[in-house]
Amino acid sequence: MTWVLAGVAALGVAMLALRGWGAWRWQVATAELLAQLEAARQPIAPARFDAAELDALPAPVRRYFRAALRDGAPIVAAVTVEHRGTFNTGERDEQWKPFTSVQRVVTRRPGFVWDARVAIVPGLPVHVHDAYVAGTGILHPSIAGVFTLADLRGTRDVAFGELMRFFAEAAWYPTALLPSQGVRWQADDERSARATLADGDLELTLTFTFRADDGLIESVRADARGRTVGGRVEPTPWEGRWSDYVERDGMRVPSTGEVSWLLPARRQPYWRGTITALRYEFAP
Repeated sequence: MTWVLAGVAALGVAMLALRGWGAWRWQVATAELLAQLEAARQPIAPARFDAAELDALPAPVRRYFRAALRDGAPIVAAVTVEHRGTFNTGERDEQWKPFTSVQRVVTRRPGFVWDARVAIVPGLPVHVHDAYVAGTGILHPSIAGVFTLADLRGTRDVAFGELMRFFAEAAWYPTALLPSQGVRWQADDERSARATLADGDLELTLTFTFRADDGLIESVRADARGRTVGGRVEPTPWEGRWSDYVERDGMRVPSTGEVSWLLPARRQPYWRGTITALRYEFAP
């Protein structure tokens, strides 16, 4: 029995040491990504929102900006977002796991670093980097920051998917959707419009649908985003839904969201989150 107890104690110490070492390695990698994100920042102009730039926009887009922003509002340069929620780790069946995360976003040049902890393995959290930095897309989950589960980066498909995430989440930093910040809007119908964003040689278009009652963003949809199924990437319709709007620093932004794959037979959510903190930095 003494030997058994000693073995259990030794295993516990080894687990703690592994977690500590992994957390340190992950912190270093996160700092490197954040440094690259900051190094890619570009000047923002103009520094304030002028409502006159809305005149040529489709009616639902004009209504959205008038509901979300006030004339003369400063342009968001960066934001730090903290989340908590659940993540569906199953490819076909639902397997929801809790997560917490901190996300740093820079609006010009567009980019972000999402640093998450997902409680999948008991005692050993899965660390996740999901990022778009200087035109490069990154997806890197790792058990305890030590055992890599996947490391996708550097390809056009990954970059496209990560830039799509930045664009879809712009409801949290709404000045990034203004024409003065490089977004082109095209009329669709009375409650939706298509928006196009380019970064380097990447260009993508998403459909934004606005709420009937107040004009704020209800959902963002892409005709196709890369979905991993059985080790293969399949282009699949994709949608983000935003809700529970609150006012932060003079802007109306959503505090909860759900992201889903739109499969032929059903809608499959895989991310549900709530914002627990928002810290904005504005153009000087």
